[in-house]
Amino acid sequence: MARYLMLDIGAGTLDMLYYDTEHDLHYKAVVRSPVRVLADEIRQTRGALVVTGTEMGGGPVSQALIDRAGSADVVMSRDAAATIHHDDRRVMARGIRVVDAAETDGLVNDSRFSHIITGDLQPDRLRRLVQGMGVPFEFDAVAVCAQDHGVAPPGVSHLDFRHRMFTAALDRHPVPQALLYRSDQVPEAMNRLSAIAGQARALPTDRVYVMDSGMAAILGASKDVLAANAKRMLVLDIATSHTVGAAMDAGRLCGFFEYHTSDITAARLDGLLADLPDGKLSHRQILEEGGHGAYHCRAFGYDAVDLILATGPRRAMALASSLPVVFGAPWGDNMMTGTVGLMEAVRLREGLPPITYL
Repeated sequence: MARYLMLDIGAGTLDMLYYDTEHDLHYKAVVRSPVRVLADEIRQTRGALVVTGTEMGGGPVSQALIDRAGSADVVMSRDAAATIHHDDRRVMARGIRVVDAAETDGLVNDSRFSHIITGDLQPDRLRRLVQGMGVPFEFDAVAVCAQDHGVAPPGVSHLDFRHRMFTAALDRHPVPQALLYRSDQVPEAMNRLSAIAGQARALPTDRVYVMDSGMAAILGASKDVLAANAKRMLVLDIATSHTVGAAMDAGRLCGFFEYHTSDITAARLDGLLADLPDGKLSHRQILEEGGHGAYHCRAFGYDAVDLILATGPRRAMALASSLPVVFGAPWGDNMMTGTVGLMEAVRLREGLPPITYL
């Protein structure tokens, strides 16, 4: 028997999938995201803070720490401060002291400070959530996906740097699962995924994998039952923070685009989806209009599209589309798109028998 735990760490939710291969049973849960839970924890404390841990998703956590620094002393280790920005000077400009880990460790037991630990996995909470499913907190493999922009070298934008990392992997192997990494193979520049892999190694598991959340969602959406007979498809994941659209041909990733969800409209999505399979989108063009970028490998033409499928927690945006969009729910749950993508990527990596995500 093999037990697999898949975790999709988003801006709004943490999506969890537990799969028992021997009994072909899966259990799932959707709960508040780690960044929202930790931001509440920060706001519930009073006075000075000492922050240790690792880089994690920012957003509400970063804002809560910046707000506190306006009225009290906030001291962060360098690893934890990367949550706000990879440049210590940018963090300190917000009134936060960034120091070596030895200094923050010395303040943990100082009664003047409340102690906050940053990190995307929150192991104690994760244990409670898994045990709440009624299954053992022990696994043969754990896979986690999250968004990671990487640590760009000086003078290179983080969006261009992320694009280069993706392109290097996809040019060698143009499939979404090319962005799945075993814990000891994560590119050093992928700081957040490296931090997650490090945390996950402390879990009761034999193997740990990490993956980009956008690519996990694209792979998961492509395994929806509605896509079973589609060779060429457009897949759209409209998530809380990011939206990714991809063109796929028999499992091959032909191109994709990415935006902040708040920066896009249904009308613009229609144009992007029409241009994507024609090979008309460029990385530079998408950046110039405020997107996160685009990748192009091969065009097969919009007229050859068999299916346009949308998933994601904010997929209702696609209701206004003028295109023939259908709404997917792999394994019966729209919120499991990323975790199903993780499971499929791990299945392919480990040579497991095919899974029908129905």
